[in-house]
Amino acid sequence: MNELVGAIHIHSVFSDGSGEVKEIAGYADESGLDYIILTDHNTLRALHEGYEGWYGNTLLLVGYEINDKENKNHLLAFGTNETYSTRLPAKEYVRLVKESGGLGFLAHPHERRNSMEKHPPYPWTEWDTKEFTGIEIWNHMSEWMEGLTEQNKYNYFIHPLKSVVSPSKETLEVWDKLSLERRVVGIGGVDAHAHKVNLLGFFEVEVFPYKVLFKSIRTHVLIDADIQPSSEQKDIEPAKKEIYNSLRNGRCFVSNYYIGDAKGFRFFAEDKDKIYQMGESTKNNKVKLRVTLPGISGTINLIRNGNLAASFEGSEAEFTSSESGAYRIEVYVNGSAWIFSNHIRIGL
Repeated sequence: MNELVGAIHIHSVFSDGSGEVKEIAGYADESGLDYIILTDHNTLRALHEGYEGWYGNTLLLVGYEINDKENKNHLLAFGTNETYSTRLPAKEYVRLVKESGGLGFLAHPHERRNSMEKHPPYPWTEWDTKEFTGIEIWNHMSEWMEGLTEQNKYNYFIHPLKSVVSPSKETLEVWDKLSLERRVVGIGGVDAHAHKVNLLGFFEVEVFPYKVLFKSIRTHVLIDADIQPSSEQKDIEPAKKEIYNSLRNGRCFVSNYYIGDAKGFRFFAEDKDKIYQMGESTKNNKVKLRVTLPGISGTINLIRNGNLAASFEGSEAEFTSSESGAYRIEVYVNGSAWIFSNHIRIGL
């Protein structure tokens, strides 16, 4: 399998970001990303104006972020060519995105913050809908703002990458619970805006420059094809299809690049002569689970149905399951959260 590493949840001047689309893509290419997904609020202008394509070695794809009339229930929509009215109930635009063949991910679903009056929390509240593809389990901007205080704000502005600690426990709990019923894909988001903020009344700083955020939360997708960058617009379709298929099927994992480069991480199940990747299911309760870390030793936690089932130290781990459940991996390095896999559903 081939691995592509990307950043998801990015805003440009087409909504409330400060960067031009081509400029953002250039930063991503400089940062070594294979793909990025632009998600401006309630617009696909970048798609319709032809900005999708290769920028050096980086493929820029265009989705969008939709919300309801109360500016809650934010949904990241990928692979759709149509935007939907913010006057619609959340359940309705979740359904429409799915029916269009697109992917819908709940953005920062348990956001709680009060550090900036102009930027209140935007949580997900419509939990009775079942038609979304997955959940943004880790959002850099949300975590940064939730941890921001009057006492630490200057340190947070100067060292934004150090503010990333781990996904929300509540989000992980909900994700694990939902994954017992069906596949619910977990992705990570940088939520990049590159806002400019005036400090002390006389100088302006850019909070979360794009290039800085591209070195934080990343979403790695595993694909079957060997995708080669091309400057020709027509050549984006194979890569676009592979990336969206992997995100749809949960063949992906989330990492914090600030802790280390997670490219090469693998988590899979073996049942006799068959391999099950992240996002897949097997009816057999007894399978062998394998984990490999890419050159860095850490604490490998095997999570079953939201609970710790086993813990290992090192760069490899092996575990034979005997009970049904939704299994996933969390990896920590020196106590810092690094990698979160998607589930393999066993016996479900």
